[in-house]
Amino acid sequence: MDFATLAPFLVGVIVSGLVLGFVYAIIALGYTMVYGVLQLINFAHSEVFVTGAVVGFEIFRVLAGVEMNGYLKLLIALLAAMFASGLLNVLIERLAYRPLRNAPRLVPLITAIGVSLILQDVIRIIEGFQGRFDLTYTLPTGFSARFCGPESSCPAIGAALDTVGIQFQIKEVILVIVALISLAALNYLVNFTKLGRAIRAVAQDRVTAGLMGINPNGIISLTFLIGGALGGISGVLFGLKFGTVNAYSGFDPGIIAFTAAVLGGIGSIPGAVLGGLALGVIQNLIGVTNILGGALGIANLGVIDSSYQRIGAFLVLVLILIFKPTGLLGRSDTEKV
Repeated sequence: MDFATLAPFLVGVIVSGLVLGFVYAIIALGYTMVYGVLQLINFAHSEVFVTGAVVGFEIFRVLAGVEMNGYLKLLIALLAAMFASGLLNVLIERLAYRPLRNAPRLVPLITAIGVSLILQDVIRIIEGFQGRFDLTYTLPTGFSARFCGPESSCPAIGAALDTVGIQFQIKEVILVIVALISLAALNYLVNFTKLGRAIRAVAQDRVTAGLMGINPNGIISLTFLIGGALGGISGVLFGLKFGTVNAYSGFDPGIIAFTAAVLGGIGSIPGAVLGGLALGVIQNLIGVTNILGGALGIANLGVIDSSYQRIGAFLVLVLILIFKPTGLLGRSDTEKV
């Protein structure tokens, strides 16, 4: 593979990594929202994300035989997943975390892991009763077609993208658009609305915020609702991209998204996005290291394949935290005395 062929290939790999990174970024925002307010790592968020994916699967399955615009089906799936995952997250907070709010920090952390394992088995049992384990998305017609392909209304754009090594499926374009809209909406909510000011006030000082007329419990529940809704969106987007989900599909994306949140700076919304995009690209590059090694004539790189993607992601995290423990965009906490 010469440079003329290698360069477009690398561009395509990086762009594909960015698409994957948007999924990680939205999952990471669920961790970041909860941690920013409660300083709690909600490890059950990976199962909240899977719940959204399963709900999206069920909506697409039910609507498969219905004559309806594919984008409307997607909208219904997203709204249903947001509602289900958001409600589940609120229930988790109310039943599992709120009674332990003043307990030592390790107690709610262990509880979060326990809730995660319980939800895994609940999802497996519910789908198992219907004789299903791996749930394959029934996508609307055309979602898997090539974006601006030769038979589309914009073949010139597709040809231009081809020259730089970029090819999209329509579902990937939808994924990026939905992710960007979600990120913009969250940024507006947190930084430019009264609710956002209340969330930031509770995150800064829960007791003082209560004295100012804010209901901390209500704001915390709303934060879990928003984080869960983001998990529902990311679950449907994950199903769109990979096509198949099951009760255990949340482990890998969940742990990588948590890594992305820490990498960007836990509690930082821009940091979660940056960390997700960075890990998506890093994973894709590691996945093609054997191809790059062959192209560059480095035979030893041929032993590195996609099975090393998680190792690479965590290695980058370790290096970042050695030199910047607060993450890329995180800020150290200071106490005034």
